[in-house]
Amino acid sequence: MGFFFGRTAETIVYLIMAFAQWRMGRAILDWTAKSGWVPVNVVRRVLIACAAIILFGILISYHTIAAWNPLDYKIGGGVRAAVYLWGCGSTGGWVIYQFLRLTKVWPDEIPPAPQNPARRRLLLAAGSAAIASPFAVLGWGTFLERTNFRIREIDVTIAGLPDDLAGLRLVQLSDIHLSAFLSAAEFARVIDAANELRPHVAVVTGDLISMHGDPLDACLDQLARLRAEAGVLGCLGNHELYTDAEDYTTLQGARLGIWFLRSRARQLRFGSATLNIGGVDYQKMSTTGKYLRGAGKLLVPGAVNVLLSHNPDVFPVAAQQGWDLTLAGHTHGGQVTVEILHRSLNVAKFFTPFVYGSYRSGRSSIYVTRGIGTIAMPTRIGAPPETALLRLRKA
Repeated sequence: MGFFFGRTAETIVYLIMAFAQWRMGRAILDWTAKSGWVPVNVVRRVLIACAAIILFGILISYHTIAAWNPLDYKIGGGVRAAVYLWGCGSTGGWVIYQFLRLTKVWPDEIPPAPQNPARRRLLLAAGSAAIASPFAVLGWGTFLERTNFRIREIDVTIAGLPDDLAGLRLVQLSDIHLSAFLSAAEFARVIDAANELRPHVAVVTGDLISMHGDPLDACLDQLARLRAEAGVLGCLGNHELYTDAEDYTTLQGARLGIWFLRSRARQLRFGSATLNIGGVDYQKMSTTGKYLRGAGKLLVPGAVNVLLSHNPDVFPVAAQQGWDLTLAGHTHGGQVTVEILHRSLNVAKFFTPFVYGSYRSGRSSIYVTRGIGTIAMPTRIGAPPETALLRLRKA
């Protein structure tokens, strides 16, 4: 149900944005007709051109259409980003403006001789600031928070953990999305910071790029710089599926020493203990009843079993199968998260209850990382990018 509920919520958001754009366009035309400063036909043509750009930016966000997009990935990414930032910022401002009108803070017409002109000026200034605030917040998330890379350290308790695995360090990178809004140089900073953690194992849980034409080889080259005692393992995400890059990523990754596990597992020995790491391809959220089919065969009795799955909503099935720990990403921690009455609100919650952090079910646990990059809007608000360092501890 999460998939269909999430898609419904997503559709409602798009409809609200489209309605806001139409209302703003009508308001601009009405103002133009009243003022007479610019011919209405000229403004109408400009608005139609803007609408066409917005529609183009939304269309090339769909992978089936983006595959035919002739634009360079940086230009295409810039158009998509501008469209989504404008759509969200202007819609937010429009909603605030409508609220101010309803509360009479911002009147439809300013009285010719207000009784308290200073108070009126103060209210109008405050109202103007409120209307502009969505753009200010998006600007902060785009230019500052988006590249505020952090290290998140987590202790994961596992029942019956062998002594030789106690304190084992796993570094998890996910949702890299190397694209117009995450350069190889920026990602190199993440790799350098991960190497300083001196992990025993490094894992990559999918979404190396965003769209067709994004620099996949540059991402793999940076991942090849990861240094971990037992190597680098990974699984593939939905964007490898959407861009038809699953086979290439797997083969090229193997050449570079990165082992993407596609319904396969590798056993790593640490002293007398075995860490069994299995990986699966992206599990389509529209096929909930078919999650992790055959993944139970990857379990190794007597080992500590870790599952790499890009999307976290497989966790209940993973727990039932007997995986000790699942590592996932996909949600970006919401990417844009608002805290209201001690509750986090974000779009990802419409799709899955496992948005960010640690969750448990019986003897099994999952960690969902915020990941590194962004999708659609190149902004992060309340969900800064992270590299996760997980330490295994005895329960």
